[in-house]
Amino acid sequence: MRPIQMVDLKQQYEHIKPEVDAAIHSVLDSCAFINGKPVQDFAKHLSAYSGSKHVIPCANGTDALQIALMALGLQPGDEVITPSFTYIATTEVIALLRLKPVFVEVDTQTFCISPEAIEKAITPKTRAIVPVHLYGQSANMEAIMQIAEKHNLYVIEDNAQAIGCNYTFSNGIKKKTGTIGTIGCTSFFPSKNLGCYGDGGAIFTNDDQLAEQLKMIANHGQKIKYYHEVVGCNSRLDTLQAAILNIKLKKLDEYIAARQKAAAYYDKAFAGHSKISTPFVASYTNHVFHQYTLILDNVNRDELNKYLAEHQVPSMIYYPVPAHRQKMFEAFGGGAYQLPQTDWLTERVISLPIHTELDQDQLAFITQKVLAYINK
Repeated sequence: MRPIQMVDLKQQYEHIKPEVDAAIHSVLDSCAFINGKPVQDFAKHLSAYSGSKHVIPCANGTDALQIALMALGLQPGDEVITPSFTYIATTEVIALLRLKPVFVEVDTQTFCISPEAIEKAITPKTRAIVPVHLYGQSANMEAIMQIAEKHNLYVIEDNAQAIGCNYTFSNGIKKKTGTIGTIGCTSFFPSKNLGCYGDGGAIFTNDDQLAEQLKMIANHGQKIKYYHEVVGCNSRLDTLQAAILNIKLKKLDEYIAARQKAAAYYDKAFAGHSKISTPFVASYTNHVFHQYTLILDNVNRDELNKYLAEHQVPSMIYYPVPAHRQKMFEAFGGGAYQLPQTDWLTERVISLPIHTELDQDQLAFITQKVLAYINK
């Protein structure tokens, strides 16, 4: 049996090596390392895949979130509602721009932001909501968009973990996550479902005027070279990464299906176990399984994590310290928040290996070790 990885990028690369190598050499031959043709091609291909009118590639997912907030004209002190149970990038860009992050609860089944909690947190200073499609399934976007429309708020989707996920509205219309709100943001970090071989990100919008603003901010605040209209930043997807992403985008649905197959194996192996809750998938979304995350009951999660490592099974705890308990947010009143559901989850979740290259032997070994510890 091959060694088990949380994400086996080496094996994935071996399957697409000829195409990737040819694409890289094509870029090297062209020497167009910045804003080369593969960047424009990738933006068009991702726009067609996602159904978003505009896709603006950028340097990474954190930049995507920052640029999105910058483009909306928010002012210091404006409040932005966001979950505390998420990767820190979601929340740190809010503080970086001198906006006020307002942390709210997530649904303990889906791990995504609670619409009810959003509604309760709205004040006259609220300007935006940042839902996170955590672990690979969508937040309840129909409810969130209704709240946003009611209160005239922007919605910036953090879609870093759910690219390719489908959201189904109550009228049957389906849209890709990241294309529903005012702006969508994603990351192409190597371990993502659509990952490059370095850093990369993208911003999505269907608003023509907003797209121009996003492009300008990502390019030093300029539309025309050397004529800078606003304060911007330097955030671009390099040509090598775009060339790789053009290849991997064609395989994204295949990669998602492989992850779903592995998740189905886990679901069956752990079905009905009193101490294990497998991922819940809401009726309005599918799940692309960026992570396969269990909720444990009456199990020493940290000891299980240690036990699995001793048996060459990697596992991860996302995220042991929620944002509102991070030192960086003390100045924003983070310590005053009471988020018992978030705290409950941080003590009980553990993520198992999930990727495109898992085979039956590896899945059997992983589940056997998990059950061996829990049943002892």
